Amino acid sequence: MKRRTFVQRIGSILAVLGVAETEWLTMNNHYYQALAQPTPRKLALLIGINQYRKSSSLSGCLTDVELQKELLVHRFGFQATDILTLTEEQASREFIEAAFLDHLVKQAKPGDVVVFHFSGYGTQLPVESDTLQNALVTTDENQEAQDSQIANYLLEDTLLLLLRSLPTDHVMAVLDTSYTVPSVTQPAGLKIRARQESPGTRLTAAEIDFRQQIKTPTPEFSPAVILSATSDPQQSAREILMSGFNAGLFTYALTRQLWQSTPATTIRVSLSHAASSIHQLGSKQQPKLLTKKKNQLGVVTVENLLLDSHAGAEGVISSIEEDGKTVQVWLGGLPAQVLENYGANSKFTLATGEQLILRSLMGLTAKAQVSKLAETLPLQVGQLIQETVRVLPRNLNLILALDTKLERIERVDATSAFASVGHISTVVAGEQPADYLFGKLPQTPSRYGLFTLDGELIPNTDGGVGEAVKVAAQRLSSKLSTLLAAKLWRLTENQGSSRLPVKVNLEVVNSISPQAILQRETTRTISTETVTKKSLPTPNPPLPIPIIPIGSRIQYRIQNLGDRPIYFMLLGLKNNRSAIAFYPWQTPQEPNNSENQPQLQQVVIAPHETVTLPQTTPTSGWVTSGPAYECEHQLIFSTAPFNATLEILDNAKYSTADQQPIATLINPLEVGQALLKDLHNSSAVKTETTTTATDSYVLDINNWASLNFSFQVA
Repeated sequence: MKRRTFVQRIGSILAVLGVAETEWLTMNNHYYQALAQPTPRKLALLIGINQYRKSSSLSGCLTDVELQKELLVHRFGFQATDILTLTEEQASREFIEAAFLDHLVKQAKPGDVVVFHFSGYGTQLPVESDTLQNALVTTDENQEAQDSQIANYLLEDTLLLLLRSLPTDHVMAVLDTSYTVPSVTQPAGLKIRARQESPGTRLTAAEIDFRQQIKTPTPEFSPAVILSATSDPQQSAREILMSGFNAGLFTYALTRQLWQSTPATTIRVSLSHAASSIHQLGSKQQPKLLTKKKNQLGVVTVENLLLDSHAGAEGVISSIEEDGKTVQVWLGGLPAQVLENYGANSKFTLATGEQLILRSLMGLTAKAQVSKLAETLPLQVGQLIQETVRVLPRNLNLILALDTKLERIERVDATSAFASVGHISTVVAGEQPADYLFGKLPQTPSRYGLFTLDGELIPNTDGGVGEAVKVAAQRLSSKLSTLLAAKLWRLTENQGSSRLPVKVNLEVVNSISPQAILQRETTRTISTETVTKKSLPTPNPPLPIPIIPIGSRIQYRIQNLGDRPIYFMLLGLKNNRSAIAFYPWQTPQEPNNSENQPQLQQVVIAPHETVTLPQTTPTSGWVTSGPAYECEHQLIFSTAPFNATLEILDNAKYSTADQQPIATLINPLEVGQALLKDLHNSSAVKTETTTTATDSYVLDINNWASLNFSFQVA
């Protein structure tokens, strides 16, 4: 498409948006002047649509564009003027295709980096021989008002052809959308990015003609790496609701992970971490990585796809106030569950050594102050910040969303009933952030149950027909206490920010050699710590969440890569229902101990040592018994003993028959609280935060590491 035609076509849209054509031409001229640059360029086209002419509105697509832009500019060195964003009215099919040709195809050269992102509705509709094809729903939806069944969509196949026409190996596309709507309507607290087409809808001829034009003999370059929000046609891409903003579940999890990634991290590993984050946030949606290059999945790294990446970070300084000491920061690198509960007086450090103290937080933006007047260089916009102290509230509630399909009187009764349980808050689904959902099963006659946010019934939480709301609340109280405990230990996750050098493999043990299934490693220490000879190669993590066969024997191989001894604790959640823990039973060696009964003892890993846990004989190992289940383990390491946690575990008085390496927790909430108390006590940070020490946990990033492992047993 000629440049003149492109400018003419966008002129009317720019006028509607209040952007002068001269401003666009000035910006566009910059792109052409930059072609002479000798170094590789980085170009991006970001699409986000919340408002549609006929479909119900989405909420997080514009945030997705902002998340991607902040990441590309501050983490990967993109120039803001090389990033073109099309949102709302701008994002018509014709405009997207024209922008792709003019901004990406015409400008990209071999060696350049190109990123394409789409957030919005997806759908399926018959094309040509009535074969259903995936399509991205653009803002205008229907081309002609007189014929609402003509769909003005961008075919996924057209997008793939455009991506393959780019003359560079460094191409990544992120598609935060899905194409099919669930056939059964479950209670849900997360919006779905998929739309059902009405019978008889057909694609506009203009899109079919455009696809034919770009199919003409053009040399096909190396295919793009495509990151899709779902790995199965029946899965739905969903949006997460957080305090102050909505976002695509996939976009948030992915960009958060890339903020903290090191240059050598493969895209597959980053996507595996994002999949675990999505699982923790209450969705079975799992992302997918696509490429036609053989063996490319495991070798494409952040460095060779997104050049000039820096050390990982939790955020960046976005603006500086006149006093030079107060700044606004963008916190795109914090885990969602941590961001929701991040407390005032949390601290960050800059590469220049200055410390920032968090004063207030709204959504992804926070206000912070320099702890001391800097005598070196003044603060600058764009400086990356890394977490050093995490402040968390001591009094946390589990938040239940009440399904909007409940009758008003049912919601009133539920609010009252759950308030009497303790440590439970209720909100209306879709209005405020929540951890889980209380609603009715879609069957008739229906009954009450507890659901994840994407509508998955938590096993064994449904009651009988005719059950009163108050009875259901009391019935669920113990399970809610367990889920609150899991919320507490999830708040310790800090793989990206921890300064404690730890590396862990989850392995399946067989008769030949252990097979690594998942690997986690604290990333702040990868470039500075020397990996020992015992270090194992990084496994090629499967996508989505890995499946371990029933009957397998599994173990964790833990490497302490630092020069200090570290203490270990494992807590977990099975099927979102029961809490589990690793019990370090050890038999005393005292000769005068006649009973010789196993006792709970601290697990200590010496500097530069590797251990496997649990340390058992093959006949009594940790076997994954059936039936099938989902499992999430939080492995926590500390420079100080877990005295309070072991005391609580010991007080439960397990019988000898129950003394297994991995067993159910009797008192999970007390254990979770004790764990945070231990991490708080091990931290030496007591200055400038003493006013919050009584009602907050103050955790020093140098003293603990917390890694998450999620998998299925089937």
